[in-house]
Amino acid sequence: MANRNDVWMIICLTSKCTLLTSLTSSSNIVRTRPLSTLTKAAETLASSCVRQRRSRQARFDIRRMTSLAVHSKKHKVCIVGSGNWGTTIAKVVAENTNEHGDIFEPEVQMWVFEEEYEIPKDSKHASSELAGKTQKLTELINTLHENVKYLPNIALPKNIVANPDLADAVKDATILVFNLPHQFIGRICDQLKGKIVPYARGISCIKGLEVSDSGCQLFSDSIGAKLGIYCGALSGANIATEVAQEKFSETTVAYEPPTMDSQQPTPAGTPGGSPHGSHLDLTQLDGEVKRQPRAGGKQGDRKQRLMALPTEYPPLSHKNMTKLFHRPYFHVHLINDVVGVSLGGALKNIVALAAGFVDGLGWGDNAKAAVMRVGIVEEVKFGKTFFGDSVRTATFTEESCGVADLITSCSGGRNFRCAKMAVQEGKNIDDIEKRELNGQKLQGTSTAYEVHSFLKAEGKEDEFPLFTAVWRVLEGEKQPHDIPDMINTTAKILNQMG
Repeated sequence: MANRNDVWMIICLTSKCTLLTSLTSSSNIVRTRPLSTLTKAAETLASSCVRQRRSRQARFDIRRMTSLAVHSKKHKVCIVGSGNWGTTIAKVVAENTNEHGDIFEPEVQMWVFEEEYEIPKDSKHASSELAGKTQKLTELINTLHENVKYLPNIALPKNIVANPDLADAVKDATILVFNLPHQFIGRICDQLKGKIVPYARGISCIKGLEVSDSGCQLFSDSIGAKLGIYCGALSGANIATEVAQEKFSETTVAYEPPTMDSQQPTPAGTPGGSPHGSHLDLTQLDGEVKRQPRAGGKQGDRKQRLMALPTEYPPLSHKNMTKLFHRPYFHVHLINDVVGVSLGGALKNIVALAAGFVDGLGWGDNAKAAVMRVGIVEEVKFGKTFFGDSVRTATFTEESCGVADLITSCSGGRNFRCAKMAVQEGKNIDDIEKRELNGQKLQGTSTAYEVHSFLKAEGKEDEFPLFTAVWRVLEGEKQPHDIPDMINTTAKILNQMG
């Protein structure tokens, strides 16, 4: 028969209590408890332990069965936008939906703003029966499998369907990829209300910020709020034409699966996580999402209700989101910092304008590098000042959406090129934009104006000298050669010291 000390040790080992296991036979607890009481406690704990193990095993089996299950429905993807970058992303996604037919419907709808276009005489399609007169752009794309206007000479997968009807394009889509000029996103979201499935999930590829009198908001948040869905973000060192030509590049996708959608845990080692992740607090269990106030906003917290993704669909885990975007030539890194990814993609366009201005003056690589250094500092400062712990410094300094995108944009991006040409030719950048971009818009100029308006309202113009300098050059208050003086913080410090 077990003695008092044996029974007590069984209790300690069963409960796995390191504090109790340190007790010895001389302990008052052991000496003062009847043996029968200790024996009963040991039996109760042992029985509880068995039940817990069985429960844990059952939960593990359920998760395992869920991960191995063949889901009855597949995700339908729609690309909202069909410009240079929108068509490129559609190509990437369509290649992946073809390869992962167990997760995605092969057909990818791409919403196209309908317009008339005539095939250029130097196009490889100049001998086509569609040449020689204007045609609807959607018809050209669907017939030639090429966006001859915005992404010429790039063959598109045949499972891309160009659709001019927005409501029809998004019908039954569970994944919406937004990729259009940020000036149009508000109007597009208004048109989408009531037209999408309520459990849809979004990815914003839009590089900009929504600025108004009430504050500064990310487009991922803006889309989510307007449509009542969760929206992540994609951004990186991605010149569209190079990606379309399948030249190697990287990108960053920020997506923090809503708790209600999580049928599997996020893979170990995934960087980020709340609160250093999405601007949306997705720790809720009841479907309510508490949205933080927009940067600079005065309104209180608001709640947004999400509908869970039905279990008939494969989970939109980091693994499956990677399968949607990753290609051998387009490497994807998944993180949770939606704020950092969105800000990096927006603010780097302002820095690229500054880099173009100084490069247009012929000042060389040193000057451009100096502007880039100040730019990355101001990007991080903007994020930390106005979004606090929702943004990670490492997103700007370590990810493709941060420093890598800044380097690319300041070397060959459209904002850099147009700013450089404006200085070299002595022309207004708006005129260069019209001539060079085939009807598309620069993101840097509009973002520079919007960010300046926001900084002025916050009384922080002087704290972001480079962002302010770009605005002053665009406004004609200053010239590009004044940029070094405007960002010379050392001189300001010396003046303050007397």
